[in-house]
Amino acid sequence: MSQTLNERQASALCIIQEQLRKAVDAPKCHRCGCLQKTVEALSSTEVGQTQLGKALAVASGVFQPKHYECLGCPVCYPAIAANAFTEAFPDVGQGLDLCPTEGPDAREGWPPLLGAYYVLRYRAPVALCTLNSDSLAVRLKAMALEGLAIVGTLHTENLGIERLIKNTLANPHIRFLIVCGEDTHQAIGHLPGQSLQSLFEHGVDAQGRIRGALGKRPVLKNTTAEEIQAFLDQIALVPLLGEEREDVIVRELERCHRRDPGPYACAVRGRSVETVQAAEPERLTLDPAGFVVVYPDARQKRLVLEHYTNTGVLDCVLEGRSPAALYATTIARHLITRLDHAAYLGRELARAERSLLTGEPYVQDRAPGELVPHGLTSCGCRLPISGLNGCET
Repeated sequence: MSQTLNERQASALCIIQEQLRKAVDAPKCHRCGCLQKTVEALSSTEVGQTQLGKALAVASGVFQPKHYECLGCPVCYPAIAANAFTEAFPDVGQGLDLCPTEGPDAREGWPPLLGAYYVLRYRAPVALCTLNSDSLAVRLKAMALEGLAIVGTLHTENLGIERLIKNTLANPHIRFLIVCGEDTHQAIGHLPGQSLQSLFEHGVDAQGRIRGALGKRPVLKNTTAEEIQAFLDQIALVPLLGEEREDVIVRELERCHRRDPGPYACAVRGRSVETVQAAEPERLTLDPAGFVVVYPDARQKRLVLEHYTNTGVLDCVLEGRSPAALYATTIARHLITRLDHAAYLGRELARAERSLLTGEPYVQDRAPGELVPHGLTSCGCRLPISGLNGCET
């Protein structure tokens, strides 16, 4: 027999009270918009003020200043309670704003350029750059802070800043950029944080070099003067270089969120760059210089490269401790002349090095593409590598 309406309501009330108790027992819920929004909505109903009054009062008693709209928890107690209420009291529930928070408002195609970042909301005014502090970016992302559009790292003062500019210009809702965390170690020579601050303070010269920047290569070659100026007009920089205390960063973010002036109105169209869908090679062309066979020598902890002529005659053996040593020597001795073969060699040397480091077995892959050498009919035998003009024996 199906439940009567009253039975469904009674069952739902038990579920709601149980889920609210679980939320009260979970400290993470105390600062979350999910719990606060659900309690607020249910408290506005007659059922909430009577049958659920005590449970809602206990829940509201644990509220703390909201630090995030939603943590994206696998199990959300307030959401289960809200769903149970809507199912049991559809006439009332349909008119309530029971969704604890708008989900992260992602936007297809934004950001347009790849990078080391986490996207939270498109329609949010603050971007966070944690420079070289990767773990800080992860922690701030997990907070799902209200007002935070995107958080990521920045390691170079040229390509990194260029990508930051282009991705920011693609979202007019971003009006503040908080730069925090550790600036890249000076021993490396990259100082993106200092360079980014110099960009806002001094701009660029006619060659695109950031005035006053101390990094190794603070030159913006892939952004136009119009793009740079639009970025500086759209964004208010909040420099917190070296700051890694989350409470300090969160307070600054909340301050920026309260001062949100709204979307930037003067959009600028950036220079378009062709995007090509890569295709697998169909044919494999022999290298006139011959072919190579790679071995990882586990006993000596070294890499070995044998070079053969296209007639199958071994003419040189190279030994080295790293892929760079072997491919640099191979190129210097003109043992390889084609770019596709050089790329293939680099891949195989990297795989062989991994075998040395991990103990995983290594079997050299055949170079991609079909090889039908002139004057040779394919016999179906396995060709061990590009350039072997015959069968493996």
